[in-house]
Amino acid sequence: MLSYEHELSGYDIRKWTEWSMRFFYGSPAYSQIYSELKKLENLGLLTSRVENNGTRSRRLYKITETGLAAATQWARETPAEPPSLRHPAILRVTLGHLSDPRALKEMLQEHISYVDQMQRDAAKEAKWAAADPSWAYAKIALDWASRYYTAERELALELIKDLDEAEANFPKVGQGAKIPWPDPEYWYEIEKKADADDAG
Repeated sequence: MLSYEHELSGYDIRKWTEWSMRFFYGSPAYSQIYSELKKLENLGLLTSRVENNGTRSRRLYKITETGLAAATQWARETPAEPPSLRHPAILRVTLGHLSDPRALKEMLQEHISYVDQMQRDAAKEAKWAAADPSWAYAKIALDWASRYYTAERELALELIKDLDEAEANFPKVGQGAKIPWPDPEYWYEIEKKADADDAG
């Protein structure tokens, strides 16, 4: 955020990340932001000053030339790590044997409501990012986020339909009876077959 070369407070940085990055990278807590700002200042990548406004004061941070060079090098040269997906709704579906299809469908409907809100918010932020040409890259990231949440909605709707098939195929056992799980040797046997299928 400081690479835009404006002086910003921790509050400003939090607001900007909430507007632009929460759709695809998360928005850090204030405590994390202030901790990182202090570290970066100690490394000589930022400077700070306290601005007194009569009634209140705030600390403003500015990127140094060294900091801008480091951020530029990172943006240009550091390979992007593979995305790390943590999807609580899918984890709940994976452990569906502990739940039931009705409860899972309700959970997925709640997930769809969340996704719809995120899509609307991303589309709104993308629209307003068009207000200034210097935000062109932020705008395309927000457009991507809007499309991502549209696709997530479709995947969740398909998943709700898939739950019916899972329920039909899942082993039927009597009340209180244990589900006949395959033992670990069987897992490894299937893994070998899958690897052989890839090699074939």
